[in-house]
Amino acid sequence: MKKFVLFAAMAAMVCGNLFAKTDGQTYEAVNGINMANVWILDRVHSGDDWSRLDACNTRARTGVLAGDVVYISRSEAKAIIQNGDTLGSASVIYRFDAKTGAQLPDLDVTLDGSPYMVFLGVNSIGVDNFGHLWIAPYTSETAATIPFYSLDPETGALTKLATLEKTVVKRTDYYDVMGDITLKEAGCRIMTAAAVESGIVYRWSVEKGDTWDDVEGGFEGDTYLDITDFYPESITMWSYGPTVKMCYDPEADDPYAGELFYVDGFQSQPILYSTDGSMIDNFEGVDPELYQYEVGANGCAEFTLNGRNFLVYTVAQYSGYDVKTEHNRYCQANICELGEGQEIETMQKYWTVPANGLGEVSDGGNRVHCFNVQYATEDGEEVVYLFDFKCYNGMGVYKIGKNVQGNNPNPYKTGDVNGDGEVDVNDVNILINLVLGKDDASKYEGRANVDGAGDVDVADVNTLINLVLGKN
Repeated sequence: MKKFVLFAAMAAMVCGNLFAKTDGQTYEAVNGINMANVWILDRVHSGDDWSRLDACNTRARTGVLAGDVVYISRSEAKAIIQNGDTLGSASVIYRFDAKTGAQLPDLDVTLDGSPYMVFLGVNSIGVDNFGHLWIAPYTSETAATIPFYSLDPETGALTKLATLEKTVVKRTDYYDVMGDITLKEAGCRIMTAAAVESGIVYRWSVEKGDTWDDVEGGFEGDTYLDITDFYPESITMWSYGPTVKMCYDPEADDPYAGELFYVDGFQSQPILYSTDGSMIDNFEGVDPELYQYEVGANGCAEFTLNGRNFLVYTVAQYSGYDVKTEHNRYCQANICELGEGQEIETMQKYWTVPANGLGEVSDGGNRVHCFNVQYATEDGEEVVYLFDFKCYNGMGVYKIGKNVQGNNPNPYKTGDVNGDGEVDVNDVNILINLVLGKDDASKYEGRANVDGAGDVDVADVNTLINLVLGKN
């Protein structure tokens, strides 16, 4: 059940500028997959370099990685003055180099040639499955429609694509888009969950080759669905700032139909639903160590790597506390491999990022924690770049893949036991001797732990043989 499509491949990322640095953590390989922080810009690791930026603001609520640029959207950023009178405050898009974290020139957001001065007008920014940027605003419990825009990544100009009718009128904060907003390569689906005392989920749909004048309700013509099943069962509605994330399915007739979707609604862990309203999966039965340390932040994403399916979800907001380890766990996320059949209950935790958090300063209750991924192929291997953004606390990019080295102090190819740069029969012979007790594993600085399980045993030998034979 893949959830994302391949974007334009990113070039290899190299950190190095006045602001961004790495999180300084070593993330151990798990099941032959490595991860490293490419760069981070946040309260924990960057200090004033982050807090003095305009992007560090409670109105800069969402961000996205698209192509070679990170975009952070901020509402009410710049006062517009004419003839001595302040007309209002316009939105701005802050941009950062995705390879280094270096700040790029801002984009002044305009609509029809004029500054865009709508209250929380760029509350959500995102990218569709074909690399096109979109914008959607907060709408109140009295607003019956939602304007939906495309964003020019070079000029900041908005183009209104549609006016989305709510039918049942509730407040909306954050949105998800799947498909192609240009309608050339695929159709498009838009979803959001109503905020505050509601089980309402909105959805709109328009087909490939049609125009946005043809947009209709995405629940068999209806614009909303009233969810009645929650987990835990004590939850009877979404609360503040719920997020929706649709699932990409390459095996479906329409991979961009988004007929399965997650909702993360403040009091609950992410719950997987179908567009018929059925609860498909939840955190019931999950190892309690994988629960959130603190409710309050909402956000998740899925990705695939080497045929494996992963879930990223927020585990703590600003003041999370892990009773077991007696450590603060603030503004962090878990990265887990889903179980067989993409099951949540049997998922395996790989890492928590950042290992020492992004920050512990309240953003005023915005709730959302943004994640998105971008795919690349480097040296013949699949690589995933994960973007992590928490309003007012910071952001970072992580690189995940078999041969990822990054800030690992002992970089090496998986299976390269002797460290000569090759994975071959010589490594197999050394590993067999290690398992038989004829050699000392400490000499190989962790390289003998081929499968990432922590022990050097027959399982590592089998994994290495498959690597040499090209079966893994």
